[in-house]
Amino acid sequence: MSTDSRELTRRERAAICRLVTGMCANYDPEYGCLPLDCECYMLNKWWTGADCKYFQKAVLPLDPVLEADLAGTPAVLSRKTCPVCGAVYLPVTSQAYCSEACRRKGKREADRRRQQRHRRKNRG
Repeated sequence: MSTDSRELTRRERAAICRLVTGMCANYDPEYGCLPLDCECYMLNKWWTGADCKYFQKAVLPLDPVLEADLAGTPAVLSRKTCPVCGAVYLPVTSQAYCSEACRRKGKREADRRRQQRHRRKNRG
């Protein structure tokens, strides 16, 4: 995590709330944070800095963009835009497309262009 404390953006706060309420095993809507027996302080978080250890280790990796933003690493450089549909995604490896469907569509278009070049070359 970054040592500089800054105010969270609206998008970051919404993503944290969505992760806590949807994915955190320690959160119960009726009781709050089960281990602490109080309201989850991640839901009312306004500044970067101290996080719940469980949230940081188990829940935050589910959203790599938010994790990179909170850590202060340049995730913008690692984000890619899908050449087929234009969606922005974080590549897991050296993937060029955001999904398997886009990969198939991109391969089909590349095959079609290659075949057209081949036909033009052999025409005359």
